[in-house]
Amino acid sequence: MLEDAERQALRRALEIAADPVVPLGPNPRVGCVLLSPAGEVLAEGHHRGAGTPHAEADALSRATVPVTGATAVVTLEPCNHVGRTGPCAEALIEAGIHRVIIARRDPNPVASGGIQRLREAGIDVVLDVPDDLAGAAAALNRGWEHGLRHERPLVTAKIALTLDGRAAAADGTSQWITGPAAREEVHLLRTTCDTVLVGTGTARIDHPALTARRPDGTLHPRQPLRAVMGIGEAPTLPAIDGAGEEIRLLTRDPSAALAELFDRGARHVLLEGGPTLAAAFLREGLVDELILHLAPTLLGAGRPAVADLSITTLTDRLDLDLVDVTPLRSPEGPTDLRLTLRPRIRPSPPAN
Repeated sequence: MLEDAERQALRRALEIAADPVVPLGPNPRVGCVLLSPAGEVLAEGHHRGAGTPHAEADALSRATVPVTGATAVVTLEPCNHVGRTGPCAEALIEAGIHRVIIARRDPNPVASGGIQRLREAGIDVVLDVPDDLAGAAAALNRGWEHGLRHERPLVTAKIALTLDGRAAAADGTSQWITGPAAREEVHLLRTTCDTVLVGTGTARIDHPALTARRPDGTLHPRQPLRAVMGIGEAPTLPAIDGAGEEIRLLTRDPSAALAELFDRGARHVLLEGGPTLAAAFLREGLVDELILHLAPTLLGAGRPAVADLSITTLTDRLDLDLVDVTPLRSPEGPTDLRLTLRPRIRPSPPAN
């Protein structure tokens, strides 16, 4: 059971770990807060990307008083290996830390082992944290953890559609199917992903900026990589000061595109292309999460939200698990629904 000061310190560690100026990608986001035996904050630190001090080392370097007997509150298990920096577990031991509260174990087999090392040194290690804080620690690095397990980025597909499943009217117009609240949420969603991916058709027809903007139109501090996939002709994306880098993926193969992005350090890809791109990834089983913005309107005809999935019979349908439904209310527009879904994994047929 954590003390109030320890819970507050963990909330703060999660907050600083999510600093919007810290780049996403192949390194986990981690925060650390050091508490005195009386529960006073001595220092805090967080990891700022590859090659920078880890959160624990950053916090220790910022302490202006001795930390002997202090408690370290961290969002991720301290590492126990030598990489670009030394092992954080050893740094905590050498500093005289008495207690370490850890919100999440490190799933990386190369870096894990910190818990065992701390306990071997006689340090009290606490892993039992409130569910909401444990969940926040898991969500903080879900793209990074997905990459460790699957060696490809986590893929979220975002689709805006009408009640009858249309992404555009018969004449091709699609702006705007959903209201301002849904569009604002898309910009927030882009800040949680390190790459936004569209196809050449979307780039050619919509000329998207693919930036993350605040409601006042200014750019968010964290901007995603802007990727266009396909071998067809596509114009250069709009040149905007502060926007993310633009790259072309000269392939129609979703697996090849993800492999190239993974090699570049991408760990969470947001699909914002049209129905063809969405269908290509869905057919290959490469969509991990769907976010549907459902507008309370009908078109009756027009472009479908998802193109042909090569499904010819009902028994082959792609079932989805509904994770969340949230109304998105706009004072000057319709109340859309945001549906969060995950493709259901079909059980393997029994062996003969």
